Amino acid sequence: MRLVLIFIALSEALIFPAYAHTGVGPVNSFSFGVAHPLTGADHLIAMIMVGLWSVLAGGRAVAVWLATFVAAMLGGFVVASSGLQIAFAEQAICLSVVLLGAFVAFGVRAPVAPGAVIVGLFAFFHGHAHGTEVATAKLIPYAAGFALGTVALHAVGITAGFFVRSLAGTLLLRAAGGCAAVVGLSLLGG
Repeated sequence: MRLVLIFIALSEALIFPAYAHTGVGPVNSFSFGVAHPLTGADHLIAMIMVGLWSVLAGGRAVAVWLATFVAAMLGGFVVASSGLQIAFAEQAICLSVVLLGAFVAFGVRAPVAPGAVIVGLFAFFHGHAHGTEVATAKLIPYAAGFALGTVALHAVGITAGFFVRSLAGTLLLRAAGGCAAVVGLSLLGG
């Protein structure tokens, strides 16, 4: 059943708009914050890939990379909502999808600390995109919402990773990473 959810998520990623950060739509409440990571291929895939990659790395990477992603994402959010703009944030987000998918596809086993740095760097740009689109008066509820939505997507990736790995080994996980990398390349090109 969880394997089906992975394929549904990847299929949905092909249907959703390439960029989730269009600057349109309400971004002013906790509920919109929770929903935001679920509405674009870049969020959906990158966060699930972080979960899958942490499972492939094993051990403390699962908890450390999740915590690092959320903390760095919130840091990027604060930086952007303070007014600092980064011209290449969208490209960095799309690149994160490509690289995280490739790390899963090729079974890259990074040590915990370097993996956390990589995950944190990607997360900063995801958070920065969130911070550029939120109304100032609603910063905290929206940030809390997208942090929770992010944790939920990581949990999906981690749960699916453990389930699929125990059921079919790492080959299927790596195939999901390859699909994610291909989608990420299309996001970069689009």
